[in-house]
Amino acid sequence: MSGTTLLINLAGAIALLLWGSQMICGSLLRGFGSPLRHWLGQHLNNRWLALLCGVGITGVLQSSTAVSLMASSFTAAGTLGLAPALAVMLGANIGSTLVVQLLSLDLSLLAPVLLLTGFLTLRLRDDSRFESIGCALIGLGLMLLALGLLGATLGTVQGTPVFRLVMTSLDGDLLLALLVALLLTWMCHSSVAVVLLIASLAGTGLLSPATSMALVLGVNLGGTLPALLSASGNVARRLPLGNLLVRLLGVALVLPWITALARLDAVQALAPELLVVYLHSAFSLVLALLFIGFTRPLGKLLTRLLPAPAPVTDPGMPLYLDQAGLEVANIGLANAAREALRMADMLSSMLDRVLQLFRTSSITHAEQVRHIDQSLDLLSAAIRAYLADVGKEGISDQDADRSQEILLLVINLEHAGDILATSLAQLAVRRLRRGEAFSEFELGTLYPLHQELLDSLSLAITVFLREDLPTAHQLLGRKENVRRLEAAAGREHFRQLREDQSAWAESGDIFQRLLRDYRRVHHHIAALAYPALERAGERDIEHGLLNEPLAEMPGAEHPAPGTQEDAACAS
Repeated sequence: MSGTTLLINLAGAIALLLWGSQMICGSLLRGFGSPLRHWLGQHLNNRWLALLCGVGITGVLQSSTAVSLMASSFTAAGTLGLAPALAVMLGANIGSTLVVQLLSLDLSLLAPVLLLTGFLTLRLRDDSRFESIGCALIGLGLMLLALGLLGATLGTVQGTPVFRLVMTSLDGDLLLALLVALLLTWMCHSSVAVVLLIASLAGTGLLSPATSMALVLGVNLGGTLPALLSASGNVARRLPLGNLLVRLLGVALVLPWITALARLDAVQALAPELLVVYLHSAFSLVLALLFIGFTRPLGKLLTRLLPAPAPVTDPGMPLYLDQAGLEVANIGLANAAREALRMADMLSSMLDRVLQLFRTSSITHAEQVRHIDQSLDLLSAAIRAYLADVGKEGISDQDADRSQEILLLVINLEHAGDILATSLAQLAVRRLRRGEAFSEFELGTLYPLHQELLDSLSLAITVFLREDLPTAHQLLGRKENVRRLEAAAGREHFRQLREDQSAWAESGDIFQRLLRDYRRVHHHIAALAYPALERAGERDIEHGLLNEPLAEMPGAEHPAPGTQEDAACAS
């Protein structure tokens, strides 16, 4: 067999091994990522429990990198303390070694069984969780097939002169071996696959025990780099940096003694491939036992080294849309939801500025509304682009529904803000510039509508966060209250205009359009109740109110900018 053919076979076996590992991690996160995320956020306050959880989750996902990304998102969100998160990573490092031990056994006969079982599970029923389990079983079968192919290829490669030359150059140069393993692990994003590769190479007999041990230390360092390099912001970097510091200290303690350790009789008696596996396990286990009591001081040190950034000047700049969420769907959706809640706060602030505009007749408040709307539009565009990139390789049905809910919330909040900034506030400014302040009757009419909007916005956020059906029904019921308030105010205002012939006709028209704009804003807020009702199998009979023609409303003969678009998006 030619050298080119051997390299192709070797590269293909490694690629299949990495793909199988990615299938297991990705499919399980798609199918069970959201429940797992909620459970982790609620039960990881004890460091020993966090350590065991890290072991178990990594054993299931077969990827300590995925666990690191998930835990980093919790610490960045503030739902998980840094000290328990460090304990999770200590457990994740142990869990990855258990996966290596399992896959290092001769399980070649199990591979076709796993492939067949995974295929049958995948086709058993049209359910995202069955699909996730089936894909995970197929991924595990592919990993076992890849290991068999890797062993057969290495058995042929070990006799080639080039291979012997490369192994000879590494043998004895422990620092070079460590750096090679570090770079290879960082490129592959999988410490499990690289350790299995090193074990296969050690089994050929061309690596001395000292070189094999140096390669294992390099793998432990390289496994910390993907999560650290993908983190954005100081808060998100704390956990992967802490994991790197712990392993770096372990490597610094072990590396000077490798040669002495390799000469021990117990080490010499072990098979070369078992030495790699056992050292990898012992290294992570000893580090976990040594540092489990120092997670809190280490967390304080990391907080001091990486302080939280100063508040962003422009509220429209996203704070939580980090890169890690694009790889793990449920993390990305949680990040997008947090930014969407910031949009709700911005809309509430715009409503307050509009009310101040009515009360004080100060044009400055209109400028503030316009600036907040610009930030609202900027943040909305960032969230929509982020959601489009979340889970490009596929997400579960549950996560897809949640993505649509977040998108609906973002779009409706954006259009509600546009109505406030480009129509309602500008109409008020037009009237105030003519020197006509709002009368006591007009203010007394606008106050209840304004309060209805604030109360409905709070209910909409509750529905979004808790999927509370009674609250969703209550939110839809408030549409009728707003309609009655608008109709009563419109009739009374026309009556006063007929009695007071000196009133300006345009002033009356502006007030009628203000009433209509308040109702349009409420349409967008009330639309947020429908996802929860549709998921529960309900469909409110008043859904058509969101699409009612604006021509039936007072003042609709002079629609404000964006009226038709806003009415369509509200539905």
